[in-house]
Amino acid sequence: LYSRSGGEMDSSGFEHVFVGEVKNDKVSGFHNWIQFYLEETKGNIDYRGYIKPRSCDDSMAETNGDDHVLTLQFAWNGVEKFVGTSFIGVSPEFELALYTIVFLTTEEEDSDISLDVGGEVFDLKVKCYRYNDGKNIGSCYVEAMAHYEV
Repeated sequence: LYSRSGGEMDSSGFEHVFVGEVKNDKVSGFHNWIQFYLEETKGNIDYRGYIKPRSCDDSMAETNGDDHVLTLQFAWNGVEKFVGTSFIGVSPEFELALYTIVFLTTEEEDSDISLDVGGEVFDLKVKCYRYNDGKNIGSCYVEAMAHYEV
């Protein structure tokens, strides 16, 4: 545990990203699809919908079964998450590895990366927020920028 809010010890970046937490009457973090699934099966999630991704020309992009990053709106135990972005269908090990690589190889908050997975390319922006003079991860999540076949 370490302070991510400049005060008392509260939670780790891992807990924030993969489990989620409630702060100031809002859901914070909660960027993992497995946690979403588990909480939904318990009846703790009120799914409100998703926000369509934008395409390169700023129009609305189409979504399909190949999308692996979605921006969701939901309530968790009655507390709102107005915008939350998550990988969908990937392993926690993949997410942890990606966020660790970004944390160790750049000091930027926004890192643009391209993932080529078997002929499909995902252009992603990885948001990595640091705390305690850059020694700890406060939060990490992705935003989908583009998805195309090569």
